[in-house]
Amino acid sequence: MNLCMLLEMAADGAADRVLVGPKPGGLTAAELQRRARNAAARFSSGSAKHVALLDVNSEAVPIALFGAAMAGLPFAPINYRLTDDDLVGIVDRLVPATVVTGRDAVQRIRDREGITIIDRDVLCGVVDVQVAFAAPPAEADPDAVAVMLFTSGTTGPAKAALLRHRHLVAYVIGTVEFMAAHEDEAQLVSVPPYHVAGISTILTSIYGGRRIVYLPTFDAESWVATAAAEHISHAMVVPTMLGRILDVIEVRDTRLPSLSHLSYGGGRMSIELIERAMGLLPHVDFVNAYGLTETSSTVAILGPREHRAAWASSDPTLRARLRSVGVPVPSVEVEIRSADGAVAPVGERGEVYVRGEQVAGEYLGRSLLTEDGWFPTRDAGYFDEGGFLYLDGRLDDVIVRGGENLSPGEIEDALIDHEAVAAACVVGVPDTQWGEVVAAVVVLVADAQASEGQLQSWVRARLRSTKTPEFIDFRAELPYNETGKLLRRVLRDELAEMKEVRQLGAIPRPGQMS
Repeated sequence: MNLCMLLEMAADGAADRVLVGPKPGGLTAAELQRRARNAAARFSSGSAKHVALLDVNSEAVPIALFGAAMAGLPFAPINYRLTDDDLVGIVDRLVPATVVTGRDAVQRIRDREGITIIDRDVLCGVVDVQVAFAAPPAEADPDAVAVMLFTSGTTGPAKAALLRHRHLVAYVIGTVEFMAAHEDEAQLVSVPPYHVAGISTILTSIYGGRRIVYLPTFDAESWVATAAAEHISHAMVVPTMLGRILDVIEVRDTRLPSLSHLSYGGGRMSIELIERAMGLLPHVDFVNAYGLTETSSTVAILGPREHRAAWASSDPTLRARLRSVGVPVPSVEVEIRSADGAVAPVGERGEVYVRGEQVAGEYLGRSLLTEDGWFPTRDAGYFDEGGFLYLDGRLDDVIVRGGENLSPGEIEDALIDHEAVAAACVVGVPDTQWGEVVAAVVVLVADAQASEGQLQSWVRARLRSTKTPEFIDFRAELPYNETGKLLRRVLRDELAEMKEVRQLGAIPRPGQMS
């Protein structure tokens, strides 16, 4: 199967069901298919080898995604927040290409050679233009590249992750029942279109029959207002979004009665935040979804039942499962492997490996899959005795102090267990004696107080002296990017500079700052 067939099945099975936009006046399954076919005619009319999208969320995203698939071309949504240099670098790698973009961004790429620009508003109205397929689109090769997603490029040029039709279809078929959604269900999409969740939500919603409602970009006030106005039943957010949404919900004193299902992922969720959400929205089923771009989205889930069981439990082991990402979905296998490649025992930290039909594990020019199909995620984690998966940062985040490997996640968990700590990030900073030492950034609970010395003593009592932060910087919030990823490297650089300044005696210790 391929992506075209997912839309074809929806159009055949529920032609008049509105699948994109407001319920009155939105795009039905049949209309979406017709517009995608007309988009495919435009994409096929020139010499383009890729279809790119440089724009915020709109109905142009599913039209372009399915139109590209029908034209047999990879779809490449681009991060519009990139600098001009980084943006042009990606565009130049896609030429010859057709780029769908809004008027605000067109000036950034107008003069690039090999680029054909289609205005987003024109694409959304192509049904009125006299170009169309005379016959149904040709069968797309399941092994052809369907989507290209570019990494953030924080350690060099952005890498292009490749997701083939068969990977994405396997994910959809393995996780969603065809047309199982009620006609009143609606999915609010506020993650950007260049995020894998933005792609997977289109495919699962169309196949499942759930209407998609887009926010151009995330804003907590708009999110809550749209959720209320459109009677949103389902949504996916990253942890930073959830915190801001809850703030608005409290101020407005609304509980969004139509909202029944809220999934989150893309970053570490604090127990305090998820407990706050469950308290404010007791009627909502919460789902923690762990996935990666290279795995076509979700590979493990902490479901609503597990959320409520952990929240209600007085057993510390069961309650700690709110920090887990749940259990692997049935269609994938997950293993934890030690540095020597052996499967790690329960409770032992190692690298998360994933295998399954939805797992691509491929970048442009190279595959990272092992000979037997396993993808090394570079995420660190472990399983508990109940088979629940816990993530423990990235392998690259390991702190090497005097030859000893220290897990930042373990130290962060110890800090967050303190009643005054809302969030924490632990990193290693360079040190002439030890190679690296432990440093931390801490966000305190509103109106709570804790000193650097108190938190150091807290960690030392629970772990040991080598894992105790040498210094702690107190901040109002941690920095995240727009997809909810903690900017750990930014903090590492800032704390390294702070350590140097402190050694010169130029500033007081962070816990003593007024």
